[in-house]
Amino acid sequence: MKRPTFMEGAIVAAAASVGGAVLFGALTTVFAMGPVLRLLITVIGLAYVIYLLRRSEERVGRISVLTVWTASAAMIWWLSPSLPVYLCLHVGMIWVIRSLYFHSGILSSAADLGISALALAAGVSGGLYTSSIFLGVWCFFLTQALFVAIPAVSGWRGPERTGTHVPNDRFDRAHRAAESALCKFPS
Repeated sequence: MKRPTFMEGAIVAAAASVGGAVLFGALTTVFAMGPVLRLLITVIGLAYVIYLLRRSEERVGRISVLTVWTASAAMIWWLSPSLPVYLCLHVGMIWVIRSLYFHSGILSSAADLGISALALAAGVSGGLYTSSIFLGVWCFFLTQALFVAIPAVSGWRGPERTGTHVPNDRFDRAHRAAESALCKFPS
C-alpha cells in the first residue's frame, strides 16, 4: 500500500468538514454547544484515527492502538477538562498514532508535532474568525494533510522497517531451523 497523498488528505478534510458541520448543526438544535463540540472532536478524531490505521503499511498493534485511543478518549471525556485542553489532548493522541505508524525517527516525529500544532492553530483561528465549524475542521485537516511531505528517515527501527533483509542474521537462521524442525513432526 502506498503512503497517503496530499490530495487524499484534502478529500479526508472535505469529508470531515461536511460531516462535522452536519453533525454540529443537527445536534446543537437539541443539545448545548459545549457537549456537542466535545462529541464532535471525539467522533471526528476516531474517524481520522481509523483512516490513519487503514492507510498505514504497519500491521502490528492496530487493535491495541484503537483500544488505547478509545480508553483515553473516554477518560478525557470523563475528566472533562476545558475545551482547549480537550482539543489539545485529542490532537496529541493523533500525533502519537501518526508518529508510531508513519514515521521512523525522532526528527520526522518532531516535524509532525510541528504540523499538528500548526493545524491546531489553523483550525481554531479559522473556526473562530469565520464562526464556522466547517471551515475550522477544513483548515485543521487540510493542514494535517501536510504530514505526507515529511521525509522518511530510515535506519532507526531496523531492517524490518526499512524493507531490507539481512539473510545471515542469527535470529533468522534460528527461526528457520525451528520452523523446519516443527515441519518434521506430523500434526
